[in-house]
Amino acid sequence: MLTTTGQILAIAAILANGAVYGTDISAAAIIRSVNKHLDDAAVTTSAGWGHYYGDKRMPAFGAGGVITAVLTTAAALVSGHFGAAIAAGVAVLALVSWLGFYVRVAKPINTVQTAAARTGVIPANARALQDRWESILPYRVGLQAVALAGLGIAVALF
Repeated sequence: MLTTTGQILAIAAILANGAVYGTDISAAAIIRSVNKHLDDAAVTTSAGWGHYYGDKRMPAFGAGGVITAVLTTAAALVSGHFGAAIAAGVAVLALVSWLGFYVRVAKPINTVQTAAARTGVIPANARALQDRWESILPYRVGLQAVALAGLGIAVALF
């Protein structure tokens, strides 16, 4: 029974983190290229409104993904599936690292860009802010990929 519960938790974590991974992939593969063709005001307004809605809607996926990954790790440990526990534990470490990038770099920029979009006042360093936000995308994408791989391995090893 605990094995099935662990697998269900891991699948829930994959689904939640998959939403975050997909969002980051979209930003890295598409939006970053689009932004190069836009002026500072358009980039800031678009990004600001994106962050406005994203920062309201994405925490459920992010928090849900971290919580279910931690629960997956615990279920694997308790049920004696140590390979699954290690894989899920790697996923948790990747997700915590991803959160570090988000909290330290992305979230402060999101806040500035959201305020700019809502007020129409574009900061003088608008392009630099966007460039900084985009600079961590490879790390965010990579960490989410590691997390999803670890959770997939955990499902297989339960």
